Amino acid sequence: MDWQKGRQSDNVVQDDGGGGGGGFDGGGGMRFGGFHLGIGGTIIVVIIALIFPQTRPLIMNLFLSGGGTSDMTQSAPAPGQRHAADASDPQVQFVSTILASTEDVWDPYFQSMGKQYTRPRLVLFHGQTSSGCGAAQAAMGPFYCPADKLVYLDLDFFKEMDTRFHASGDFARAYVIAHEVGHHVQDLLGVMQQVGRPTEGASGTSVRLELQADCFAGVWGNKSQAQLNWLQAGDIDAALNAAAQVGDDTLQKESRGYAVPDSFTHGTSAERSRWFKAGFQSGDIRSCDTFNAATL
Repeated sequence: MDWQKGRQSDNVVQDDGGGGGGGFDGGGGMRFGGFHLGIGGTIIVVIIALIFPQTRPLIMNLFLSGGGTSDMTQSAPAPGQRHAADASDPQVQFVSTILASTEDVWDPYFQSMGKQYTRPRLVLFHGQTSSGCGAAQAAMGPFYCPADKLVYLDLDFFKEMDTRFHASGDFARAYVIAHEVGHHVQDLLGVMQQVGRPTEGASGTSVRLELQADCFAGVWGNKSQAQLNWLQAGDIDAALNAAAQVGDDTLQKESRGYAVPDSFTHGTSAERSRWFKAGFQSGDIRSCDTFNAATL
């Protein structure tokens, strides 16, 4: 991916980490309130739900709730000082370029629908941070918080993509950012409000919400390629592989040895790849109606 072709966004900021406390409370429980957990966080949710089935109702009550008003959220420490990210850092340059591309794609797309796209800020942090959805740790992976409409990313996650998820490549990393921005698009379009409290399971609304974000990431890929012609051989395969590596079935088999569809929250590897591809091939969000799809 020749990402240097793109401009850089002014909406990337750095969190100094003054938020304190992590994503775990004193009793060992994890704070989810309002989070749209990213790829890394899926593993934690899967393990908790598999080992302690009785926690599933609580997890789904908090996970992807979009509320950000729970007691956990209210008790979250204040965020650290935020300032413009280091523009000389190549990783920051990459993130800024991908975020700028999402802006250049969704700005005109919303205009074509008679709407205005509100550009999200992307907060870079290291180790831990606080958001409008509560405290968070790097182990949760990238996430979108609908309460403050910000995307959060620990750059160390890109290393995990290479070593832990076996999903390397610039476009694979770009897919992760585009997926989280896809949640922001859902938020602006009112999809999250229509869904309400997500339900788990292979065909639950949580899975459909995540698969639609994958499809929106594919739409971004299509439009950004038309604008910049920056994709190279193997880039699409890298993004499809990244989507497949974080499917619920793949993660559960790695952690437990078998998959439990009733606890799915993000979709299978095949589904995630399929919906990203659907968005990329069409370049049209109308192809991303996962909520009315008979099969995922």
